[in-house]
Amino acid sequence: MIILGGYFPLRKRNRNKPSEDAYKVILNEHIEYYQKLDDGGKARFEKLVKEFLNVTHIEGVGTEITDVDRVMVASGAVIPIFGFPSWKYRNLTNVILYPDTFNHEYQFEGGDRNILGMVGSGYMNGQMLLSRAALVKGFSKSSGAENTAIHEFVHLLDMSDGATDGIPQNLMKHEYTIPWLKMIHHEMQRIEAGHSDINPYAVTNEAEFLAVASEYFFQKPGELKQHHPEIYEQLSRIFGQTPEK
Repeated sequence: MIILGGYFPLRKRNRNKPSEDAYKVILNEHIEYYQKLDDGGKARFEKLVKEFLNVTHIEGVGTEITDVDRVMVASGAVIPIFGFPSWKYRNLTNVILYPDTFNHEYQFEGGDRNILGMVGSGYMNGQMLLSRAALVKGFSKSSGAENTAIHEFVHLLDMSDGATDGIPQNLMKHEYTIPWLKMIHHEMQRIEAGHSDINPYAVTNEAEFLAVASEYFFQKPGELKQHHPEIYEQLSRIFGQTPEK
């Protein structure tokens, strides 16, 4: 989800990073993507996680932040750009974790709370807000094709060219733009007709389609390749990865 402007709440700062020994333990226990890498890939993933945590503040509002939380956030950032090892999230400075869902006023108690994550622009530029509960669920065995952290970091990648439009021009060749848009609109029609297993939130707009399809791509690559081979192929080009080999 994307939000433009708004009030930024006071927050509890916690900038501690995991110890050197903690990284591998947490990645081996919680990050399935990491577990499937070869030794060289694991070493590179660990390096990128550490680099992300060195430059990004992860803070809590109404919740204490753990080393597992930090590594999960960093993994959500690293997974989409793993095919581009020199990529830096220059449009991000802080990640704010809320205990659970929140609303547009950043309240995490009471009713009308259905937001799992958002990235901001304008007054909120450089900020990402995530539900800690959704973060943890996204890296659990019961997550299915959904991962809120990956979803929001894909929005940041999409934004990096100056437009949040589902076309990450910094990551894809120009000749693929029109075919990708046609593919998006065709699949949106299938979703609306009940003929697709892609999360219906994808029909919100092209940017949300990219983020939702990317969750599916990284969480369940085999299923995406089987059910949506053209979408899988295009996302492989965009991210420079073939998670289902």
